[in-house]
Amino acid sequence: MSVDVSRSIVLFRHAKADWPEVPDHERPLAERGRREAPETGEWLAEHGPLPELTLCSTATRTRETWKLAVHQFPRRPRTVYEERLYEAPPGQIIEVLNETPEDVENVLVVGHNPGMQSVAGLLAGGADQEARARLERGFPTSAIAVLRFTGSWKSLEAGSAELTDFWSPQE
Repeated sequence: MSVDVSRSIVLFRHAKADWPEVPDHERPLAERGRREAPETGEWLAEHGPLPELTLCSTATRTRETWKLAVHQFPRRPRTVYEERLYEAPPGQIIEVLNETPEDVENVLVVGHNPGMQSVAGLLAGGADQEARARLERGFPTSAIAVLRFTGSWKSLEAGSAELTDFWSPQE
């Protein structure tokens, strides 16, 4: 596949989680999270880009978020539950994205903060001003950042993408 392919990355922070007395990895969604995850899925289904591949942290709250959001899509993309995305720093998220098969053009990552906000800011060499301003205010639960770049997945690095949209059900 040509390296001139236009690609998109959707970074999706998990929905609002509850705080029961369980290990952090096992925290489920709170009621608000169960309401907002489908809203984010609906927004993404309407505004796109729809992923061909979803990379999802193995934490309970990210898996639950994805399962509620994907029901809003016209078709379910292939999903990979990736342990390395649990509380991953930006460099590790980029490493996981660098391993994406070249025949995939659109990827969605369901993960955690501060990683989602940090990697969005790190990748975005350019940005829609309104989207950048919203991202800089924070990356709330159930929010998504849409980035686009041209090239191979292996070439994805700091500053190589453009932040084209940022949305949250809390706006």
